[in-house]
Amino acid sequence: MADWQVFSDRINRVAPSATLAVDARAKALKAAGVDVIGFGVGQPNFPTPDYIVDAADAACRDETNYGYTATSGLPELRQAIADKTKRDSGYEVDADQVLVTNGGKQAVYEAFQILLNPGDEVIIPAPYWTSYPEMVRLAGGKPVTVLSTADQGFEPDLQALEAARSERTKAIIITSPSNPTGCIWSRETIRAIGQWALDHHIWVLSDEIYEHLHYGQAQTSYLGLELPELRDQLIVLNGVAKTYAMTGWRVGWMLAPKPVIQAAAKLQGQLTGNVSNISQRAAIAALTGSLDAVERMREAFDRRRQLITEAMNQIPGIYCPVPTGAFYAFPKVEGLLGRPLGPRGSQATSSQDLASLLLDQARIAVVPGEAFGAPGYLRFSYALSDEDLLEGMRRLREWVG
Repeated sequence: MADWQVFSDRINRVAPSATLAVDARAKALKAAGVDVIGFGVGQPNFPTPDYIVDAADAACRDETNYGYTATSGLPELRQAIADKTKRDSGYEVDADQVLVTNGGKQAVYEAFQILLNPGDEVIIPAPYWTSYPEMVRLAGGKPVTVLSTADQGFEPDLQALEAARSERTKAIIITSPSNPTGCIWSRETIRAIGQWALDHHIWVLSDEIYEHLHYGQAQTSYLGLELPELRDQLIVLNGVAKTYAMTGWRVGWMLAPKPVIQAAAKLQGQLTGNVSNISQRAAIAALTGSLDAVERMREAFDRRRQLITEAMNQIPGIYCPVPTGAFYAFPKVEGLLGRPLGPRGSQATSSQDLASLLLDQARIAVVPGEAFGAPGYLRFSYALSDEDLLEGMRRLREWVG
């Protein structure tokens, strides 16, 4: 390109998605005939339930779905989301407190765009989903990360959050169940963060996309229920992708006070307009239908989390906390760094090096902890078949030696 063909500073400051990059590389190797076990991508390996697909099929044949509809979403879907919030989260909202977005990712992006001015700070507990800091930067904000380790159960310490707060702190984003750790924060931690945000006039963005994926005695806690007085400064981000195996359907939503929804709808009106009507009709079927299929998927994930945790904790140099939610394991792998590994005696100086070696030599695709603000860890998605999971663990164990 010529010297004058330069891109904006804004886009040049943003890093590409690490998880998508790992998935793309793994897919390229598979396309070339290489047998790769993919632990990188965060999407269920189940088909979308039939009753949802049937609703979409019927919607395709209904000409009322062929044109533009309201930017904020079909009225029936907004009401279904409000009803679902009462059913699952335990508190009431109005349909006009809902904005339907093109996937949960767009809801996160729009929230930062409408809240932040240049220099505003957002506290992001780490390990975090890889896109949060980049979305803050795209909005002109400054991400401020606060790391919690495996020894802390990956739960943020309130004193550490307070130490990170400044006069420019505008918001905090929380994710429980968590991507990438698979951790569910305790009810006490959720309430404490909410009260702290309330005391200091800080917006809370609660990403609840994995809400139905919890295991054992762990349960998802909802800030809107635990601390009702926080609702005026609470923005909930959610979608159908992870719960209903609908990642490709691209239906998410934002749940917030009405002025927030109006501002986000104004932005979306200039950005994308309405979500596909076919996908919205499918989402209505998902949210108003039985949760039996969701429970069957959850049971499969529960089995796999136990398999992967047991397998990794038998490998010297790896410590894997037992995940209590989502479908990720986030083992600490510092014990593998700086030592000969694999048949070539290769050495990794970082978890990023280790992830590259695993893909190149063991044919296992994982995401390095650096992508989540947590060097020394790897993220394994166990949203894959039992057979592939066990084969991937066999390769890992054999390669480590």
